[in-house]
Amino acid sequence: MKPVISFVEIENRVISATYRRLMVRAKVVLVEKASGRQLVEPVATIASPVPVGALRIHLPETVRPGTYFLRALDGHGEDAARSVEFEVA
Repeated sequence: MKPVISFVEIENRVISATYRRLMVRAKVVLVEKASGRQLVEPVATIASPVPVGALRIHLPETVRPGTYFLRALDGHGEDAARSVEFEVA
């Protein structure tokens, strides 16, 4: 089965997401849709081998308003999963 990352909501510059089947040490990064640029921060690392989990990612003030999505990268830096797009105000 393929890994999945699902955007849940963004409130007060905190992104909530759930994931399934991401490997330990997978990284979840924020990507700006318009440029395709992966932001240096924030980065969340999966630390537990649970099959289903949740993430809360705090956005730094440097993240500008726009359309973004979450991308999960496996331990080799390859794309593992992608969330739907969402707006940061």
